[in-house]
Amino acid sequence: MGTWNQLYDPFGSILLSALVASLPVVTMLVALAFLHVRAHLAAIAALAVAFGTAVLVFGMPTGLALRSAGYGIAYGLFPIGWIVLNIIFLYRLTVEHGSFRTLQESIAGITPDRRLQLLLIAFAFGAFFEGAAGFGTPVAVTAAVLIGLGFSPLAASGLSLIANTAPVAYGALGTPVIALAAVTGLDLLDLSAMIGRQLPFFSLIVPFWLIWAFAGFRGMLEIWPAILVTGVSFAVPQFLVSNYHGPWLVDVIAALISMACLVGFLRLWQPARIWTSPSLRGHEEKEIATAQGTAPGGARAALAREAAADPVTASGLPAGGAAAAVAEEPVWKAWLPWLILTVFVFLWGLPAVKTALNGFWNPSVTIDGLHRMIVKVPPVVAAPTPEAAVYAFNILSMTGTGILLSAVLAGFLMGFGPVALLREYGRTIWTVRYSLLTIAAMLGLGYLTRFSGLDASMGLAFAQTGVLYPLFGTLLGWLGVALTGSDTASNVLFGGLQKITAQQIGLSPELMAAANSSGGVMGKMIDAQSIVVASTATNWFGHEGDILRYVFFHSIALAVLVGLLVTLQAYVPPFTSMVVGG
Repeated sequence: MGTWNQLYDPFGSILLSALVASLPVVTMLVALAFLHVRAHLAAIAALAVAFGTAVLVFGMPTGLALRSAGYGIAYGLFPIGWIVLNIIFLYRLTVEHGSFRTLQESIAGITPDRRLQLLLIAFAFGAFFEGAAGFGTPVAVTAAVLIGLGFSPLAASGLSLIANTAPVAYGALGTPVIALAAVTGLDLLDLSAMIGRQLPFFSLIVPFWLIWAFAGFRGMLEIWPAILVTGVSFAVPQFLVSNYHGPWLVDVIAALISMACLVGFLRLWQPARIWTSPSLRGHEEKEIATAQGTAPGGARAALAREAAADPVTASGLPAGGAAAAVAEEPVWKAWLPWLILTVFVFLWGLPAVKTALNGFWNPSVTIDGLHRMIVKVPPVVAAPTPEAAVYAFNILSMTGTGILLSAVLAGFLMGFGPVALLREYGRTIWTVRYSLLTIAAMLGLGYLTRFSGLDASMGLAFAQTGVLYPLFGTLLGWLGVALTGSDTASNVLFGGLQKITAQQIGLSPELMAAANSSGGVMGKMIDAQSIVVASTATNWFGHEGDILRYVFFHSIALAVLVGLLVTLQAYVPPFTSMVVGG
């Protein structure tokens, strides 16, 4: 079988071709958000529609389509599903042991206010995990912690997704920026600097947005000093490190500084009124009903009681899971599992550690019949480029393996024996079985979309917008992450197209390549992979559509704001002086 060149415009109208190419995405969104189809069934349906569209409309050979989907399914299980499985395992161990009661009381010792807890856990703590590991880890960790602290399922899920935005472009020790430089041929430090002249604005905005989404405008205003401290202490280091050092440690440094500044500030300042409701403002009644059947352990009754109370007068924090039955333990022991997790995740993110682990065992499988059999062609790329298809089963260096080892070590230190750990691991696999199936199907969809050229067809339609391209090019990055679940993957998909289009219409290629990454971060909260991770971490299975409906407005609104900033940087002084090389 010879090679196959991707076909981007089978109808002779790029707009019509793009609309047909969007059918799998539309299927997924409609099934989840409006038809209330379970996530794994919606993902399988979207994958089937993508297969039919690729083969019957865009002319992709059936064998290539099957292999592309299989390649994505394998990647969905390892490394993505591997992260989800093992972080939920650690979370379940801490709930079973009872550490969460002490954990939540220690956080309440800093502040009992739910809004401030969100800033600390969802934004700052989550940003650290994004910088250290990325690929679903921050949402899994923060959503699990928030649900254990007694936050309602929708609040824990949706707010973790909203918070996991501004740090995404520099996630996993700068991997998205490194990938963007590789596919565009643009200077790595220039791209790092350009992204660092866009995202700090949103590192200021997102904490305000996060608390507004949770507590309403008035609730946000009541803690604006703490929000400002959190945002500024993250945005300034994000700008400085990205512009004067590079992309590798941007999130790690900014997150650590932000956490330290917020904790220090809260020792001096607390809001006049304490907000203790665990539910989203305006969603209390609905969440009481769902939480009674889904929230883990003893948190159910407490969640219902607190959600029904006035959010600024309710007192006390709910006891999570089995924690109520366990005697009080020292605070450092309650934090120890999460500190161990932090150390392991950070180590596993270091390039030197990854290289060393891969040196022990790093089997790679070339996907016969797919590797270099599909060719990307102009105008998506400058010259015909065969697509590689090599599956690296580098399980030793996968972040999920580091998480598993941290969970086992933490489990032993909490007093679990080998048999108890194995039993709990089996229960965890059973608990997340549908989530793993959903993630596998979604990555199968993403890879089939990429190898068939459906994504490029949609991208070319965006590229026809002329003077409005800075806005729509940014939304292209948003679409890429929404489709693939990864800013890295979106940059690989559309980075070359962004560069070529920018050069054709007289814009800075660095600006538009950076816009792809900066706009992409706002798509992270609506991609099905992230939503499934959040629903799994909060034990809110079957409610992925509820989460999607809640976060969709926030996602598109923030993406448009990024696009407007990029438009100003493209055309309007003094913003044009911010462009690298401008």
